[in-house]
Amino acid sequence: MEASRPAFRWIITLLAVIGACTPACAGGVSGRVVTPGGEAIGDAVITAVPAASGAVVPAKPGTKAVMIQEGKQFIPFVLAVQAGTTVDFPNHDSFRHQVYSFSTAKTFELKLYGSGEIGSVVFDKPGAVPVGCNIHDNMLAYVYVTPGPYFGTTGHDGTAQLKGLPAGAYTVSAWHPNQRGASPTQDIAVGADGNIDVKLELRLKNARGQRKPGAFDEKAY
Repeated sequence: MEASRPAFRWIITLLAVIGACTPACAGGVSGRVVTPGGEAIGDAVITAVPAASGAVVPAKPGTKAVMIQEGKQFIPFVLAVQAGTTVDFPNHDSFRHQVYSFSTAKTFELKLYGSGEIGSVVFDKPGAVPVGCNIHDNMLAYVYVTPGPYFGTTGHDGTAQLKGLPAGAYTVSAWHPNQRGASPTQDIAVGADGNIDVKLELRLKNARGQRKPGAFDEKAY
């Protein structure tokens, strides 16, 4: 038994390394979206799709995200979700909202509902879904539905981190609601660890976002 202890310890060490490596031995993408002049673009969605398969990978059952209505605004302005995700639209205002979209990716309408109530929609098809309110014309937001689990939304500095990508070839793309032309793409190879730096340039047209609420009081609705 004494002679077998070194081998036993070696096996335990190997198992510990394998166990520690399972969640860690995955690469990532550090993405940055900028204008051709180098200005950072916030609210852009960066997506990494495996090059070997273009199939849609749905989210796990029960996956949820939230876009609230508060102060006659949708928050956040851009919400990125994986296909198959249920998005809750809770009403935090003291008056009613009627949320809808005529998008080809997802057409829906949530009937008028009041403060403290929640409407829910399953977004099962990839694409950009503009969201509005039939009562408050100033309200506008976007649900961007991705075909897989590797995506992120850029902050004010134009960056987003995508983590947990298995080693392999990917196509990285960027989307923004105000972009001019097609989404830029870049092919990359992700290793078993470490980050790949990606910079994508987007041309923007005139800003299209939520306007400030008007003076009209819609409490009667």
